[in-house]
Amino acid sequence: MIRNAVMADANSIQLLVNSFAGRGQMLMLSKNEIYEKIFEFMVYEKDGEVAGVCALHPMWEDLAEIRSLAVSEKIHKCGIGGSLVSAQLERAKEFGLCKVFTLTYMENFFSKQGFNIISKEELPKKIWTDCLKCVKFPDCDEIAMIKEL
Repeated sequence: MIRNAVMADANSIQLLVNSFAGRGQMLMLSKNEIYEKIFEFMVYEKDGEVAGVCALHPMWEDLAEIRSLAVSEKIHKCGIGGSLVSAQLERAKEFGLCKVFTLTYMENFFSKQGFNIISKEELPKKIWTDCLKCVKFPDCDEIAMIKEL
């Protein structure tokens, strides 16, 4: 079941996201960051446990970012990531957003979701504020992708 995250999900979100962040696949999240942005998250719950997460972070009046997409390795390749992204894209439409981007290493996955590669320079400078805490900054090796809604 995919649903909006609640405060009680914060620990599970942190554990799942940081398990991938520890391998350099995404940014680490502190508990405080999760609490402050809990309304951005949707979770996939299976058997009472959070097994997938995805955040939609508004960036500008018409632009948001899909971030912190993580699915438990026990259920990889089951379509959960795609379902989470689809749910967040629907949410973006409800908010009146017309573009959603991501910075990713998963080009094939996001291509299947309808995202296209763009140059990072096409994105507003505002997006780089969160990148300052990344160990790879300023030499970002992620791929920028965008989807028009």
